[in-house]
Amino acid sequence: MSRRIIVTGAAGILGSSVVGLLQKRGFATVGLDLAASGSGEGEFVGGTDLTDENAVAEAVAAIAAKGPIGGLANIAGGFVWETVLDGSAASWMNLFRMNVLTTLNASRAVIPHLAPGSAIVNVGAAATSKAAAGMGAYTASKSGVARLTEALAEECKDKGIRVNAVLPSIIDTPANRADMGDADASKWVKPSELAESIAFLLSDAASAITGASLPVTGRV
Repeated sequence: MSRRIIVTGAAGILGSSVVGLLQKRGFATVGLDLAASGSGEGEFVGGTDLTDENAVAEAVAAIAAKGPIGGLANIAGGFVWETVLDGSAASWMNLFRMNVLTTLNASRAVIPHLAPGSAIVNVGAAATSKAAAGMGAYTASKSGVARLTEALAEECKDKGIRVNAVLPSIIDTPANRADMGDADASKWVKPSELAESIAFLLSDAASAITGASLPVTGRV
């Protein structure tokens, strides 16, 4: 039986790319998302609010009842460009919920179902090395993902479960192209490129890697 990976945010651009690549690599996938439907590849559980701890636990328990879970790709998240002085406290809370809380809830729900040799991959951000203007709330939340990754990796070492993160720069999505029309998108990270790094960290080829944050910055 192929290893079964849960992919949160599977209905999005990056999530669907990760699902497609994992399927090609011989993994089975289960998409988990607030959206009602996904890419059409693999199993999909829609209508799940990943910021709701109980809802995530129930969804993961139902997935586990259908077969073993071999890993988790935490792709769900969000972005807002907003200056500290002109923005709102609500934006900080929303980004914490979208980026940190979704990752926390999915990880806590999945880990009890993982066997030794399993892996979790989170999505952080290369921008956390130095926050630019308008990036305060976003980089603060993604810094939270980095610290969560490190803490979980330490806690899961004796369980034989690896926890790592990828740190992309700008991902080449339609939304980013629309927002940054004058930028050179050829230097950005393609979703398929980032998916390759995520698939590697989920695979046995990365069996000696845990607690790492891997920069995936393209030519930025």
